[in-house]
Amino acid sequence: MLLRKLTKGLYENSTQCRAPPSVSQRGGEGTSSCGLIAVTMARVETSSSRPYHLVIFGASGFTGQFVVEEVARTASEGPKGNLKWAVAGRSKQKLEKVLEQAAGVLSKPELRSEVDIIVADVEEPDSLAAMCKQAVIVLNCVGPYRFYGEPVVKACVENGAHHIDISGEPQFLESMQLEYNSPATEKGVYIIGSCGFDSIPADMGVLYTRDQFKGTLTAVESFLTLSSGADGGCIHDGTWQSAVYGLADSHKLQSLRRKFNHKPLPTVGSKLKRRGALFFSNEIQQYTVPFMGSDPSVVKRSQRFLVEEHQATPVQYGAYAGIGGIGNIIKLMFAGMMFWFLVKFSFGRNLLIKHPEFFSFGLFSKAGPSRKQMEASSFQFAFYGDGYTEGQDPSQGKPNGKIRTLVQGPECGYVATPIAMVQAALTVLNESTALPKKGGVYTPGAAFAKTTLIDRLHKHGIQFSVI
Repeated sequence: MLLRKLTKGLYENSTQCRAPPSVSQRGGEGTSSCGLIAVTMARVETSSSRPYHLVIFGASGFTGQFVVEEVARTASEGPKGNLKWAVAGRSKQKLEKVLEQAAGVLSKPELRSEVDIIVADVEEPDSLAAMCKQAVIVLNCVGPYRFYGEPVVKACVENGAHHIDISGEPQFLESMQLEYNSPATEKGVYIIGSCGFDSIPADMGVLYTRDQFKGTLTAVESFLTLSSGADGGCIHDGTWQSAVYGLADSHKLQSLRRKFNHKPLPTVGSKLKRRGALFFSNEIQQYTVPFMGSDPSVVKRSQRFLVEEHQATPVQYGAYAGIGGIGNIIKLMFAGMMFWFLVKFSFGRNLLIKHPEFFSFGLFSKAGPSRKQMEASSFQFAFYGDGYTEGQDPSQGKPNGKIRTLVQGPECGYVATPIAMVQAALTVLNESTALPKKGGVYTPGAAFAKTTLIDRLHKHGIQFSVI
């Protein structure tokens, strides 16, 4: 019962067309499917007034420092082999330190002098506006996004910069869609959320499974397993904070979703059955729980977009995560009970945030994982799909075809996430004609369904394959 409560509300999502606020516009106009809304075609090139392809905002944060290294590592993949980029954040000194660290790690001393620094703060709108006016794309690494994300999205929309984040917070992601989809459409700006481990492997994994299936895929279940080396592994407590506030505000998420007023997606083929709150998975041979991140909601949003914009057959989706053996079940139950009780009260939330190591049995840490721990860690998503083979009618009988695919890669939080984020940005820069024709708030699956993002990820160690 406890696990069911903890996971409740994480499996729904929806989108809505709203009357847009007044936003100044430039470029050509058109009409959107939501009514008579002025549309500016998205643009992704630099100019004398917008000199940087990418600006990494929050570059001195725990995740941001690894995004800096990944951008520096892949700069030759930018337009015409020359990526122009800068770092941004509150402290010039901290940003200089990050560049110095990256220069040492990558043996690229030129980073110290060739990468520009922009001072910007989420509490200073003018500084955000100045930053966004200089960027084609802002890579937003400042979380928790529920507290710090919206000012950056707002500044990007108002100043014509595209925005990519790595949020795994459904409330933030969906509220940005509710509030900024129409303004972003007007301005020709792409706001693409959840472009890290949450939720590119899951979202693009479902699309990959669909594309590899010979027929009509109707349902997919994914099973996540994480591996670490002898030194173990952990996650930086920024993710823990997002989980604390996310569960505390779960009632607000339900209220937000009702505002979209969506009709349920049609069910094609047999209805996918929801698994229990705790079960032994024959697929991965370990005890398993529903995945409590943003993947289910992000995948559902992508499926809705593909149904509405491309008349695709919707794929039902269930997401699960392996937790191992009996010992881990006992830890999970104890941690879950403490978490569920404390998160209801402000003093409890403060305790959870102050002592993440204690309440998570070391899974979350204020220090984050060491580089040695990251090097020895990896993830694997196993996707099990059901569908109807070519020539079979999905409206008749049970599915008669199956497919299994894998998405696997390096440590999920600070190796795979920067790879996914940076490759998403490079895809926007290099494949603008394959993106949706108009701006708006998009999931990875909606934005990148027609691009080569999966191939790009594959070349950088996040591999997609059919088993």
